[in-house]
Amino acid sequence: MEIPTHYLPVQKNGITVAIRREDLIHPFVSGNKFRKLKYNLLQAKEENHKTLLTFGGAFSNHIASVAFAGKEHNFKTIGIIRGEELREKILENPTLKFAQENGMQFEFVSRSDYSNKENPEFLEKLKQKFADFYLIPEGGTNELAVKGCKEILNHKDSQFDYICCAVGTGGTISGLINSALPHQKVLGFPALKGDFLREEICMFAKTDNWQLIKDYHFGGYGKINLELVNFINNFSESNKIPLDPVYTSKMVFGIYDLIDKNYFPSHSKILLIHTGGLQGIQGMNQLLEKKQLPKIITNV
Repeated sequence: MEIPTHYLPVQKNGITVAIRREDLIHPFVSGNKFRKLKYNLLQAKEENHKTLLTFGGAFSNHIASVAFAGKEHNFKTIGIIRGEELREKILENPTLKFAQENGMQFEFVSRSDYSNKENPEFLEKLKQKFADFYLIPEGGTNELAVKGCKEILNHKDSQFDYICCAVGTGGTISGLINSALPHQKVLGFPALKGDFLREEICMFAKTDNWQLIKDYHFGGYGKINLELVNFINNFSESNKIPLDPVYTSKMVFGIYDLIDKNYFPSHSKILLIHTGGLQGIQGMNQLLEKKQLPKIITNV
């Protein structure tokens, strides 16, 4: 299917901004999660696996996507979930409830154990407990995921000077880097604090036509404040395009701020990649309600 691209109103220095609606690619496996899982699912079938096992936190887009995609493609799914306290809160958590309703089996582990998710000894224990499974890393990033994300761009995108996306585990931006043309620069907006992402991206990226913009994480992964809530709601109301609070909204906020600060040359053409994640709004609204902050509007 051809993914729609919408042009956004920008009235400064002749700059053009468009947003690729990857969030519309699938109703439940949206955006980059669809791209990352595409070739992993094919590989799992090729290897005759019956079960997918992966990792994630309380409101993980990846966990929700793997659960639904697994059900859709006749795989059993197992989610290793960070935080033992969540075991008693499945029905209160929109993401975990959705994943469970789509057949995912959970294994709740402590945060210290979860930090060992790439440790061979930890993985061996999982193999002993769950027998055969196809392993998908946290966030879905591996070589096959990067291959899928490379397909986000098409020949019509050659007009753009900048390709921009939010960054979680580095798979999406790596795919974009590998498919970008020589005249294009890829800008990544990390949703997390820290410099470890550069090393992760360098494992997959084949060129150096990219840069991480680290000023718009709003305090770290899953962090949000009144300024960002207001931005999301104003953007959604003005453009009829919903933004998720963890990833894409921070990237879009950053782009508008950089335009105001004259970061981009005059007449630049900028393409933003909407990577989906809208399922996380419901859980974020629960947190906003507890903080007595306005909720994110969903009926756009």
